[in-house]
Amino acid sequence: MAIEIYSTDTDSGQISVIRKEAGSYKTVATVPIGNAPRGSVKFTRDGRGFVSNTSTNSVSEIDALTHREVARIQVGSGPRGLGVVSGDRYMLVSNSGSNTVSVVDLESREELTQIAVGRDPRHMAIVGDMAYVCIWGSGYVAKIDISGLREGNASQIREVARIRIEENSHPYSLNVDRQGRYALVACNSTDYVPVIELATDKMTQRISVKSQGGRAVAFSPDNRFALVTLERESVIAVIDLESFDVTRYLPTGPSPRGITVDERDFTIYAAGFSRGTVLHAGKPGSMPHAITVIETENVDLSSDGSGAPVLKDIPVGYGPCSVSLFDTDRVSLDNVDVDALNIVDSSVGSAG
Repeated sequence: MAIEIYSTDTDSGQISVIRKEAGSYKTVATVPIGNAPRGSVKFTRDGRGFVSNTSTNSVSEIDALTHREVARIQVGSGPRGLGVVSGDRYMLVSNSGSNTVSVVDLESREELTQIAVGRDPRHMAIVGDMAYVCIWGSGYVAKIDISGLREGNASQIREVARIRIEENSHPYSLNVDRQGRYALVACNSTDYVPVIELATDKMTQRISVKSQGGRAVAFSPDNRFALVTLERESVIAVIDLESFDVTRYLPTGPSPRGITVDERDFTIYAAGFSRGTVLHAGKPGSMPHAITVIETENVDLSSDGSGAPVLKDIPVGYGPCSVSLFDTDRVSLDNVDVDALNIVDSSVGSAG
């Protein structure tokens, strides 16, 4: 089994693909796509990958087996976040410049409709028949009913609730824990992480962190901890999901944004976005324009004094904003008829 790491390199207009085998990393492809790609590459079960091109109002489709761009789908203005709906027939795309969410038919590669939301929508998570979208410019999370897509009816899709954070909080991305109980929100302009209880659509917790600049959320394989990148501090906040306390901070490369987790060995990958000049003194985990590898074996995340993780750097293109994983054996395995999951893949964080 081989895992491939997909880095969304915003300033280079490309996707870097790195293969992980036997604990080593090798760049196997760089895939040119549209201008200013944003957000993590999202995959269908049969190996179709999708990523937004913010400056060209399109979504690139990438073949995960050949590492090539095979199509572009026109959507609204300034696409950012996206999510593949269970069943792999439809995709949602948040259009930050149009203040809408596009519904795309993945068979025809055509946009079916756009749903109006608040100002500047960003990244999202899909849970069953509901999509939760961060509305960056309006300080809330939109809850969108997508149940009509079960019958192929895009006209029934609508925003059904607005979960308020606060004015000028700038909710950027969110992710849902592996049990489907909570959505944790990474906000650019708050020094806390909001927790939304999905059963009630209420913000029930504000978890204090050391600074503003939240970008993306992932979860440990056992669902005990949430991991939130803090771009301004170049750290990951580790949050206990029972107590909702920060237990420690993990170092990363400069200006981390996207984050994802390899569930097999709990290796963490964070995208070091930094556009500024960063002095790299040769210390592992400090390289700009790289994916920081954080190995957590024998590291107790419940305490700040319980050992340091092993850090490594994977150089990629300029301005990596997001990172995701693809299992190359997954395509053949998913040819079997499997019931669609109701819960979002929590191993993949969104940012960009």
